Amino acid sequence: MESTERNTPQDGAAPSSSQRAMGQDGLIEAVKRGDVDRIQQLLEEGADVNVCDSWGWTPLHNAVQSGRVDIVELLLDHGADPRRRKRNGATPLIIAGIRGDVRLLQILLSKGAEVSECDFNGFTAFMEAAEYGKVEALRFLFDKGANVNLRRETTEDKLRLKQGGATALMSAAENGRTEVLSILLNDMGAEVDARDNMGRNALIRTLLNRDGENVEEITNLLLRHGADVNARGERGKTPLISAVERKHAGLVKMLLSREGINIDDKDSEGKTALLIAVELKQKEIVQLLCEKGANTKCGDLVGIATRNYDHSLVQLLLSYGADDHTDLPARDWSPHSSRWGNALKRLHSMHRPMIGKLKLFMDEDFKIADTSEGGIYLGIYDNREVAVKLFREDSARGRKEVSCFQGCPGHSNFVTFYGSETNKGSFYVCVSLCERTLEEFLGEPRKGPVENREDTLARSVLLSIFEAVQNLHSHGYAHQDLQPQNVLIDSKKAVCLADFDQSVQCLGDSQPVKRDLEDLGRLVLYVVKKGEIPFETLKAQNNKEAAELSPDEETKDLVQRLLSPGGNVKNYLVDLLGHPFFWTWENRYRTLRNVGNESDIKRRNKQSELLKQLQSGTPKPSQSFCQWKSKINKYVMERMDDFYKKRQKAPYKNTVGDLLKFIRNIGEHIDEENNKQMKEKIGDPSHYFQETFPDLVMYVYTKLKKTEYEKHFPQTQANSSVLEAVGPMGQ
Repeated sequence: MESTERNTPQDGAAPSSSQRAMGQDGLIEAVKRGDVDRIQQLLEEGADVNVCDSWGWTPLHNAVQSGRVDIVELLLDHGADPRRRKRNGATPLIIAGIRGDVRLLQILLSKGAEVSECDFNGFTAFMEAAEYGKVEALRFLFDKGANVNLRRETTEDKLRLKQGGATALMSAAENGRTEVLSILLNDMGAEVDARDNMGRNALIRTLLNRDGENVEEITNLLLRHGADVNARGERGKTPLISAVERKHAGLVKMLLSREGINIDDKDSEGKTALLIAVELKQKEIVQLLCEKGANTKCGDLVGIATRNYDHSLVQLLLSYGADDHTDLPARDWSPHSSRWGNALKRLHSMHRPMIGKLKLFMDEDFKIADTSEGGIYLGIYDNREVAVKLFREDSARGRKEVSCFQGCPGHSNFVTFYGSETNKGSFYVCVSLCERTLEEFLGEPRKGPVENREDTLARSVLLSIFEAVQNLHSHGYAHQDLQPQNVLIDSKKAVCLADFDQSVQCLGDSQPVKRDLEDLGRLVLYVVKKGEIPFETLKAQNNKEAAELSPDEETKDLVQRLLSPGGNVKNYLVDLLGHPFFWTWENRYRTLRNVGNESDIKRRNKQSELLKQLQSGTPKPSQSFCQWKSKINKYVMERMDDFYKKRQKAPYKNTVGDLLKFIRNIGEHIDEENNKQMKEKIGDPSHYFQETFPDLVMYVYTKLKKTEYEKHFPQTQANSSVLEAVGPMGQ
């Protein structure tokens, strides 16, 4: 429909640059002022008649909006395009429809405008005339061929949201245009039950618009012309339910008078018109519904009225057969949480007004934790136990929390976001309920010492945290509040990252990510120290002091990398998830064995790149593998050296390559029958070598990382549950 020459000057001599500059703003301003002489002058000097402002308004659009027929004709005579569009797609004809000016409509149609042209939201001049109540324009456009039942077309994005599809009748009904509605139905044959893309008819749209005018008259008119009285709108609401929610007894009575009305229809929340009327304490409407035969078994009607202290409504409901359940115990309901179970059962049995899908009682008995805004409480959301985080309705933190959940959906190491509700100035964010914080979890007694032994607990907990933070960063967010209180353990013993109300979108800024990494470094120390050093104490120390608290080389290297990540932190944690800290001792031992199994090491090929990498520089006396042979059990070392002496080969040397060869050979032969005594001396080789040479794995890792030999490094995978690694809590 749009002209192909929409963005080019009209045919004719091109105006000079000075004339164009003069006319760009001057012509539009002259039209707005209604200065005909100035308009004439600018046009004669070559001003572009189709110039437009940043919103696409041309001089012709402005002249039509002002209702200046004389200026419209002048502009058209000088080549103004009658079908030029604004940014929203509106043409001068559509604006004339809003004004309801028949003379302008006539002129524009005579100059090439089309009666059915529409803007990008699907509005035609006819639809606009209906919406704004312009009766003469409506009749004129209909006579010129406007389609009375044309449905609004819209963009693909909006169509996916089921927007659009409304007719002129729906617009007139929703906006209280009684006269227009009557003309459309009686004189033009409008379809009374046409549906928009959400399936709503004109009756539904009339009743959903709380600000609509003449609602009773329009409802009556639509009903007399056969509108479906059982149609449904948003959230499954029928006209009757909508009328009840408006607390409009007259509308309810009118709808109940229609044959075929389904008085007991339920909305998407399972509520009938009667249940809603009782909740809203509308006794007159309750009476109308009960007299018409509404089912009084549709909920705890008497209980609701009793809790509202409405004795007369209680008596009315009882007289129509409603059941009194006020003294009956609540049905059985079993929460999953062991820690919060009793409180949740009490909450479930309480009669509380619902906040959307949420049941909540803001009492100290149901409080989980304090926050800077509104606290965290136990709740039941959509019949599911949840933790409810409270914010002010306009809270920036609340918006950040939800935005982060929506931007990083469905990660197994995040608390699960179930939904949110808004009520009376408060914003409620509902997430999965967890049993305890990381601080509480680490403080619980467990059997088995971990000092100088493999710390499976710390590795499992931190691996889950690292994966959660890495996922956050990969979606362009930074947490900005990593601390033990914001790491939770759920009923299945899974580690969950929580509290995203200070999160930010990084948008290429590395500083928020670096702050997360530094906090994560101190969180590593907090976990490996089992919470013995308060997190705030760790945060108060400088990076060097903090790193020195590390109990082993793997922890120290990991912490140093986190506290001093360097300039490029993009995907930084992806790399660190493969750090030896996260390798089991068995995997560390297996890595040393596999490197020692390389042929260049077994053959002592001094020219190999592998040995050059491993043996660059002399081991420092402080390194555990310096003079390593003296550290090995004497009996075992003699046995291993004897093997080569018998074959007239050189015994093991105090080199890193030979140590790896030694570890490989031990692994290959320790379980043989004739080596029983050696095995008794060594025990578990993975533990023996980790404890004897505690810095060897980090040395090998540092030397071989980013080389072809990192193929021997294990692939780290997060445990989904702390239980897999450390057993039930409390042990």
